[in-house]
Amino acid sequence: MKKVERINLIMRYINNRASFTISEIMREFGISRSTAIRDIREIEAMGMPFVAEVGRDGGYFVMSNSVLPPVRFTDTEIKALFIAFMATRNQQLPYLKSRQSLAEKLLGLISQSHQDDLILLNRILLFEGTNPNNPDLLELSDLPHPILEKLIQILLLHSYLWITIREGDVIKSYPIYLLHLYREKSIWLIEGFDLREEKRRLFPVDYLTDVEPYSVNKRLSRKKIQEKLRKEEEAFNIVLELGSKAIEQFKKYHPLQVSISYIDPFQSRAIVKTHVNGDHAEDLVEMLNWLLFLGEDIKFRTLPEGLADALHIRLTRWSN
Repeated sequence: MKKVERINLIMRYINNRASFTISEIMREFGISRSTAIRDIREIEAMGMPFVAEVGRDGGYFVMSNSVLPPVRFTDTEIKALFIAFMATRNQQLPYLKSRQSLAEKLLGLISQSHQDDLILLNRILLFEGTNPNNPDLLELSDLPHPILEKLIQILLLHSYLWITIREGDVIKSYPIYLLHLYREKSIWLIEGFDLREEKRRLFPVDYLTDVEPYSVNKRLSRKKIQEKLRKEEEAFNIVLELGSKAIEQFKKYHPLQVSISYIDPFQSRAIVKTHVNGDHAEDLVEMLNWLLFLGEDIKFRTLPEGLADALHIRLTRWSN
């Protein structure tokens, strides 16, 4: 590791701690005592706000309420930031104007040679959803729903929300406890716990007309909500283990209410849990078709008897 990179990493390590010792720095970065002391002195000379305390239990203590030195980026870190901006340029993400100004400020912080590298990367790298004739072009469909930023600002302060949704020609309102806000299949979705019906639900942000904090005093606590969600998960009657090929198929298509949990660091195996109502023939057929779409690289851990019988009949017909 180059010295500049090591100094940057040590500065971040120090920034995230109230105190540290030379031994910790040696152990964390695999360097000798003399090198650790030299690096600490160099960081101190840059203006890093910490003081040394001698003695058996002594060390360095980071001073609070002080101005930290500016963060410095390595060449590879700058490229990583810039490519991340490029990769998400034509996607429906919030704060598009701020992202553009960040990219411009990033260019202004670096040398001319680094700027030339980024301009070259901008010309030769194309990502999904990019117009090859004009990579900087943003189509109208690329813009996120205007209420998305308001939603994010509110949920940073409040988890209990009162949302208003347009469902066809009808406007409906729901009190929810927000679990997640995520983007899937180019659609932003609110995953929330419906406080009225006491169950998990998904709401497309595109159909959102208003969102406000839900300030009713008598409402389910977070603990009660988590208990009800655990009981809901216990009701799952389909549990699948997917291999790498099935995961590829899953990414191409899956019902919105189905989520995936990876069970190895290489994301080559995953668990899928969901529920199907055995009394609804249409739901069974839809689930059957989807299981067949996933292909052979799946293992059935749990499967309703009716669905297992239907799957066996369909496969027998194909084999004949």
